[in-house]
Amino acid sequence: MLNACLLGCGGSIPLPERPLTALSLTTCGRSVLIDCGEGTQVQLRAYRRSLYDIETICLTHYHADHVAGLPGLLLSMGMCGRSEPVTLIGPEGLERTVAGLRVVAPELPFPLRLFTLKGELEEVDMEGYRIGAFAVNHRVPCYGYTLTIPRRGRFDAERARRLGIPLPYWRRLQQGENVEGFAPEDVLGPPRKGIKVCYCTDTRPCQAIVEQGKGADLMVLEGLYGAEDKAASAAQKMHMTMSEAVDLAAQAQPSMLWLTHFSVAMRDPAQYLPGLRQIFPHTVAGEAGMEVHFTFQDD
Repeated sequence: MLNACLLGCGGSIPLPERPLTALSLTTCGRSVLIDCGEGTQVQLRAYRRSLYDIETICLTHYHADHVAGLPGLLLSMGMCGRSEPVTLIGPEGLERTVAGLRVVAPELPFPLRLFTLKGELEEVDMEGYRIGAFAVNHRVPCYGYTLTIPRRGRFDAERARRLGIPLPYWRRLQQGENVEGFAPEDVLGPPRKGIKVCYCTDTRPCQAIVEQGKGADLMVLEGLYGAEDKAASAAQKMHMTMSEAVDLAAQAQPSMLWLTHFSVAMRDPAQYLPGLRQIFPHTVAGEAGMEVHFTFQDD
């Protein structure tokens, strides 16, 4: 139902053994990409993620390690035969940033649809999934994202029979359509738990991350530094340490936490896991190519 793949886990500068942080999410043959730093398209190919199927690209902010790979990716998507529109979502300045990056990609065989974020919390409904964007606290306008696949309530066949709803209408009502005077709510129970992923890098800790991470199957949060003596440096740069990210996860209680966006100075992020897991046991130090597959949970 939803596959998540961490394409890289580096911050600021790509390294041969640590590509820049980006997340690929695939559902029903369509993909969402969150961030697109230098080398992102190489990582997509390395982990067999289709360039053609990318439907939506979400940009957290416009620092180079999050957007510099966009022109090359768009060109490659065109070379793969993409002709359907691609949606780009990002903070204010999206149009200017995309125009600047497209100096080297002026002609594409598909249109770009730009959605500029302006509020503290916004939602974009796509076919089959919903993207939420929430403002966070960085040196420049920056957003975290959630991707949610909602799940309708259970169909009540007995209620449908009592209401005299013809059998051919049942499937359409299950899919959320109104049919000949009948509405989905006439025969569906309350919404069931769907699938939710929350992604946030380049920010100081803030309550919005906790609120948006609640109920998530996966949170992906930056942990720029692991050593506690780097806390002041992280604060000065408007980033989070690993322990700050884990504290947020402990409040939000997702099913699992992936830490990412590591400083080039941190050689072995996994060395900090024993202490971090005392705060939130389901913590993992991100690695390029790490992936997980989610399906709807049985009631």
